[in-house]
Amino acid sequence: MANDASKDGALTRRDYMTYGGAVVGGGLLAGCIGNGDGPSKSDGSYTVTMDPMGEVTFDEAPETWMSFLSTYGDMGIALGKADGLQGLWDPSNYPEFVYDYLPGVDVSLDVPKIAGDSGFDKEVFYELDCDVHLVDPNWLGVLSDDWTDDDIDEISSQVAPFLGNYIRRRGDEWHDYRYYSLYEAFEIVADAFRESERYDAYRTVHDEMRSTIQSTLPPTDERPTVGLLSVNSDFEKGSFYAYPLQSGNNHKQYRDLEMQGAFDEHIDGSYANWDYEQLLEVDPDAIVFQYGLTHVSTEEFEALMETMRDDPTGTQLSAVQNDRLYRGGGSYQGPIVNLFQTEAAARQFYPDSFGEWNGLETLRDESLTLFDRQRIADIINGDS
Repeated sequence: MANDASKDGALTRRDYMTYGGAVVGGGLLAGCIGNGDGPSKSDGSYTVTMDPMGEVTFDEAPETWMSFLSTYGDMGIALGKADGLQGLWDPSNYPEFVYDYLPGVDVSLDVPKIAGDSGFDKEVFYELDCDVHLVDPNWLGVLSDDWTDDDIDEISSQVAPFLGNYIRRRGDEWHDYRYYSLYEAFEIVADAFRESERYDAYRTVHDEMRSTIQSTLPPTDERPTVGLLSVNSDFEKGSFYAYPLQSGNNHKQYRDLEMQGAFDEHIDGSYANWDYEQLLEVDPDAIVFQYGLTHVSTEEFEALMETMRDDPTGTQLSAVQNDRLYRGGGSYQGPIVNLFQTEAAARQFYPDSFGEWNGLETLRDESLTLFDRQRIADIINGDS
């Protein structure tokens, strides 16, 4: 194994970074409560605190990093660290298109794919040799049965620490420690990179956007009911994954827009598997397909919609008849992805208030008012 050097007392490859305060044992890491109040300092080093890791100590800001999910990948890129990105879980499903709509921003995700046919290989951490791993280490145990507490401890000490919390959705049985909101997690990551000023700038943009939304939303009785389905459903067989509005980061944009979830009162749990008849019983005004912007192309999405339109029952849906079938965002969203996905959903749900949605090219429209593209570009490039 690659950790043989540690067995005879040799120095690790990341002596300047230590994994402090974490307790391993008794199942996957339980961790201790992180407060996200910013880094504490002593003897030139600094620490950040996040569940499930506890305190993570750095002697200097990390330069190279990896992210299994686009949630934390987007955070690192937002903080101007794109050049240090060494690997992603699956770059092909990353919503990279958002960076194309930022003037003067050049982001390439030509990095190794960490995922394999059977989860992942622990050796990838040694191969990438990063300064920090932006991933919840417990989530890796969900992906791979042979990932253990000993592996967490080994990689943390022999390569570099983990820093991440699986904030996608609340209620997963394996996640029995604190959840963070998007901006709570983002602040801790920014502190780790010593980029608190950039974080503050994003927070201002985000809060201004939410204020604009609140002042622009139509009255409740004028808002459509929206059904949330997965684009990864089996359209040919008429079998759909249907979701209620959830409390994790995966549906943040919909909560911020006060979406009236059509399926909320009809699903007990995090999802249901429905056929066309069940969809027609609820018959939402609009349907948004989760992962529509990240997992399928425009052409592939339209082919799926044609399948729905051609079905004898599907064609009776109000959303089909009124042409209100939309590509929804992915569920692994960082701060920049969230801004764009919120703006897309605002136009899809409330076109009279925020402007018509005419596909992704709508996001290039300079008349959009939810946030300033140039401002975000300046933050990324360090010009703000």
